[in-house]
Amino acid sequence: MAFSGLRIYWEAYGCAANMADAEIALGILRNRGHEIVSRPEDADVIVIFTCVVKKPTSDRMLYRISRLRGLGKRLVIAGCMPTGEPRRIKLVAPDAVMLGPRAITRIWEAVERGVSILEEADDVKLGCPRVRRNPVIAIVPVSEGCAWRLCSFCIVARTRGSFRSYPLELVVREVRRFVEEGAMEIWLTSQDMGSYGIESGRSMLPELLETVSSIKGRFFIRVGMMNPLYVYSVKGRLAEAYLSPRIFKFLHLPVQSGSNRVLRDMRRGYTVEVFKKIVEEFRSRMPELTLSTDIIVGYPTEDMEDFEETIKLVEEVRPDMINISRFFARPGTPSEKLRPLDPRLVNERSRILSDVARRIALENGERWIGWSGYALVDEIGERGEPIARNICYRPIVVKNMRGDEVFGKIIEVEVEDARPYCLMARLKRIVSAEEAWEAIIVP
Repeated sequence: MAFSGLRIYWEAYGCAANMADAEIALGILRNRGHEIVSRPEDADVIVIFTCVVKKPTSDRMLYRISRLRGLGKRLVIAGCMPTGEPRRIKLVAPDAVMLGPRAITRIWEAVERGVSILEEADDVKLGCPRVRRNPVIAIVPVSEGCAWRLCSFCIVARTRGSFRSYPLELVVREVRRFVEEGAMEIWLTSQDMGSYGIESGRSMLPELLETVSSIKGRFFIRVGMMNPLYVYSVKGRLAEAYLSPRIFKFLHLPVQSGSNRVLRDMRRGYTVEVFKKIVEEFRSRMPELTLSTDIIVGYPTEDMEDFEETIKLVEEVRPDMINISRFFARPGTPSEKLRPLDPRLVNERSRILSDVARRIALENGERWIGWSGYALVDEIGERGEPIARNICYRPIVVKNMRGDEVFGKIIEVEVEDARPYCLMARLKRIVSAEEAWEAIIVP
């Protein structure tokens, strides 16, 4: 018999996979008769989905946990912190219930019975009920865990468990379900999209994209982060798959350093040249591709020459977005044993790289001034403004409009100005669904 009647307040942080876990957990709880509330003070149980990939983020999680614990409600800690840093949780919330990311389908046991579950489960998350945060966007996990597991700085291999790819037919079924529910943007996500299907001996990501993009319906596909290590051998077919009009021309390819010596110390398994060849392959077919990458500044073995090589790479490749992280050792990783660099030095290098990245992002954005075309409004900004994405997944802020007027609609815009990480545009018109999709995607 279902245990009903609890009021649940929740918060979620971190990556798209964690957001999907939160949506699944809430769907399961709602199906069991529980009510989702918007204020922690009104809840019987508080659930927080945590992220620990970076130490500053982990510190913020602990602060938030301590504040929520003070409300005197049952507190369930989900996400990556229970498997990554359980001792830190115990220090600030010794009575908290902990639920690992591979046990998310058992959220009801944590909420209803106060049972902590940290071991891996074989449950498949696809097909579970959902409470989607954004009716326009549906997040579809395609695998769990990390296939590489050797990076010297990364805690994710421990927090997310062993690797498994979900069968292609289950992914297709999930995408169809969300498209039928009205989702217009499908996010294919995992800890590393490049490793999808690697159990077969190579990345099956091209086949995944070819199959999903052939599904009937009115939707776009955003492909999540992919490791250069697994993408390199299939880069040609993968770039070809990206030519589908359904797939956003958006490539999230983390390089982490412009120095091959540092990449070797990080145990990343690829070289700078591999990264550059993948980018060249994609840009040769999609010149307007939006390129996002990740860089760690201040790895313990990084010297000034290594850092200068990183700056040189950024100037050469000119990414549109760079997620810059200052190095902080994560517990249980090989790099935890290394002597860290002077924090002042790391902060200075981070500032220099941020300035370079911001300048390049602005220069890249300015090339879009004068562009007119279609964009999907998939977000409402903090001040209520509509934020749309074009086929290159460029964030476009529509001026002098309220987001709720056009949310979920395809609009035609003209870009009039650029900021480092978004374009500023005026609305030309709201486009009918039939016209938009006939122009963008062959039914």
